Amino acid sequence: MTNGSDVADVGLLSPQWAGTPVAAATSDAAIVAAMLDVEVALAYAWQELGFAPDGTGALIARVVDSLDIDVASLAARSRSGGNPIIPLVKDLRAAVAAEDAAAAVWVHRGATSQDIHDSALMLVAQRALVAARSDLASVVDSLSSLADSHRATLMVSRTLTQHGVPSTFGLKAAGWLAGVAHASVALDRAVAELPLQWGGAGGTLASYSVIGETGTGLAVSDAVADRLGLARSIPWQTQRSAVVQLASALAQVGGALGKIAVDVLVMVRPEFGELGEPSAAGRGGSSAMPQKQNPVLSVLIHSAARQAPGLAAEVQRSAVAVDERPDGAWHAEWQSIRELLRLVGGAAGLAAELTSGLRVFPTAMLRNLGMSGSLVVSERLMLEYGPLVGRDRLQELVTAQAVDPAVDLRALLRAEPSLANVSDQSLADSLDPAQYVGDNDLIIDRAIESARSALRKEQ
Repeated sequence: MTNGSDVADVGLLSPQWAGTPVAAATSDAAIVAAMLDVEVALAYAWQELGFAPDGTGALIARVVDSLDIDVASLAARSRSGGNPIIPLVKDLRAAVAAEDAAAAVWVHRGATSQDIHDSALMLVAQRALVAARSDLASVVDSLSSLADSHRATLMVSRTLTQHGVPSTFGLKAAGWLAGVAHASVALDRAVAELPLQWGGAGGTLASYSVIGETGTGLAVSDAVADRLGLARSIPWQTQRSAVVQLASALAQVGGALGKIAVDVLVMVRPEFGELGEPSAAGRGGSSAMPQKQNPVLSVLIHSAARQAPGLAAEVQRSAVAVDERPDGAWHAEWQSIRELLRLVGGAAGLAAELTSGLRVFPTAMLRNLGMSGSLVVSERLMLEYGPLVGRDRLQELVTAQAVDPAVDLRALLRAEPSLANVSDQSLADSLDPAQYVGDNDLIIDRAIESARSALRKEQ
């Protein structure tokens, strides 16, 4: 099968997925192959149910294997009917007829373009996400390791771009982990439920009863679904919940990976220096500024995450489809689904590399935490000493250091008569960021166990 490489979309402007497994799995050639797989499965279904002669399925499968499809030509010819199935079936039927005229009768028998097209895209999604789901499992493993090994690595939390309270990098990684694990479960469920679409001309499967009897249509549908490994279903021509669920799950994964990327992009800034992307020869260099090492992995993940919601929204809009065959809404889905598969599949691979080799710099994290001095625990001081000193007075003391970092807040607190009964050790503990991280360890433990438990249930 030729692939029309002279006009193929190989991802020149999409470095998020170019050259990755998902690129090949969602190529025009791969989509045509999936369409032909559905046609072959239909021929086998007719044979297995006793309608088509023995050997029909194998004959059509053999013809498909040797079929030479010019994908560029097929794409151009699809304009006349609005979809590529019409010219594809014409080519397939002619090729089968050249081998056996009687067998050609069973090519596409009873099916419509939408049956083949929708089912093929579900098959493409299933195949395209094999690598992505494996990559996501690797991300979960890497994040679990980061969360556990850095549970005591102090850093500052940042709220509205400003220093908040003390935290740990392990806790940040645990937050990333929870997001990715939850999204991975949603994607696993969507993939497991990818259904065959089989409805005939108007969703009644009436064309099958002409050959058999009532129930033949669903019997053919079930046989095709089983052969392809898709879920059995009823016709869903304009009931697009399966497609919406897939798009939503893909966008959710994109968002979870994007969260990691934007945090890394902040933390790798030279001013922060808290993280570093894994290094690789030739990656991240600048043609004009050789001193730079650009965080390319995070940049590409962020880019994919930004695009995913818009594509998912287009799929959601397309779900508002009229009648039993939509007049344009259906057509609007196709490229959105493919691009979602590509972007999220590519981002998952990038994230697996990023998280497995992420470089963590605890000294820089501690240095940045120290920039706020004792103010980083001011929340604790308010809770602990406010009732003794008075909130207004304590606010004055804290503000004094905020205005002039040279002010020794510990000395000011020690001089307060109302805190005379507070021991020096207790006061030191109150000002120690390491002793104000709350349920840090318990939260990390729960995040790791919840992720492992959720993924076990989906396996």
